[in-house]
Amino acid sequence: MRRLYLQFYLTIVAALAIGVIAVGLVWRSAILSRVDNTMEAVAAFAATELPPSSASPALIRAALARAHARLRADLALYDAAGALLAQAGHPPPLLPGRPAAGFVPGAGGPAFVLHLDDGRWLATRLPRAPRRPGAWLVMMLGAVAIAVAAGAFPVARRLTRRLERLKAGVERLGRGDLSARVEVEGRDEVAALAESFNAAAARIEELMRTHKMLLANCSHELRTPLARIGMALSLAPSRIGPAERAHLKADVAELDHLIDEILLASRLDAVGAPQRSEEIDLLALAAEEGARFDAPVHGRPVYVRGEAALLRRMIRNLVENARRHGGDAVPDIEVGVSGDAGAFIEVRDRGPGVAADVRERVFEPFFRLPGAPETGRGSGLGLALVRQIARAHGGEAECLASESGGRFRVMLAAIAPSY
Repeated sequence: MRRLYLQFYLTIVAALAIGVIAVGLVWRSAILSRVDNTMEAVAAFAATELPPSSASPALIRAALARAHARLRADLALYDAAGALLAQAGHPPPLLPGRPAAGFVPGAGGPAFVLHLDDGRWLATRLPRAPRRPGAWLVMMLGAVAIAVAAGAFPVARRLTRRLERLKAGVERLGRGDLSARVEVEGRDEVAALAESFNAAAARIEELMRTHKMLLANCSHELRTPLARIGMALSLAPSRIGPAERAHLKADVAELDHLIDEILLASRLDAVGAPQRSEEIDLLALAAEEGARFDAPVHGRPVYVRGEAALLRRMIRNLVENARRHGGDAVPDIEVGVSGDAGAFIEVRDRGPGVAADVRERVFEPFFRLPGAPETGRGSGLGLALVRQIARAHGGEAECLASESGGRFRVMLAAIAPSY
């Protein structure tokens, strides 16, 4: 990606270069036009005003002097052998022999040689003084271009550096850092944009803080009435049958589980990274959770760094989801290494599977598969927590295609054990 400040700066430099070139071309065109006009006048002088070779030297010098005053050019007349007959103005360069007609290089600038019909030849050279303003003009334009280019760079760089800081703030906010703010510099449109971003970020942070506080407080306050309901069930009279009592206790346990997962989701939102970090054998952790459901676990030992309680909860949610949607079949758990430094845990069930268009949506909180029966089992946050925990550990959770049922994989960063 091309940097914005370079685009600004190069645009200014290119405009200056085009201006200098344009002025130089105009000046060159003016010089060439003057040269052409002078050569035409010299040719007319030689044809109509220059005395013949039989005229006296004084008459010839007088004619050259008049032409020099009128044309402001150095003139020298030579005979056929190359001997100087007369001159006006600065002495032209010594031209050996009889040079060819046209421009001939020499000290002080090129001379224009014109051959006459009587064998003589006339050398004409424009004086150097008229050319000096052109050189000074080019030097002046070059100095102006260098000064503007040097002054434009910090201005363009300062403007785009502010945009880069604003971009970094937006990226921080997009990564979940709700405290991201950018410094407001200046009083222009970029400063106004920075103020708008800061105001929006502050509003988002306040809304999220209020939402998390409300969620946490509601979840905490629900614990007390649930505890009282559970106590009342235990002390309820015998007219409540065992089946009804069991159903009520299951409902209370389901609500308690939902509150627990809501509190965990809120904590992960607020904290992000695990609060404790240690080396964990992912295969051993999966084997412990698999034993709770008589689910086979196979693979190879692989170590990751993270919080064991969270990773255990992640695996448990995956297995419970597989048991819930896999019918009577026992889910299959595999742990291994993928790539150079990636650990994975994969849980497969024998259920109906997940359609391709909803494989991402299953990780949304409280999402239900289209056509799925309303069983009342599950909190609706299990897979959402799986992805939250995976991302908190620098990994990712995904639902993969499978011909035999549901297939969920969690990728984590593998480490070498310290022992």
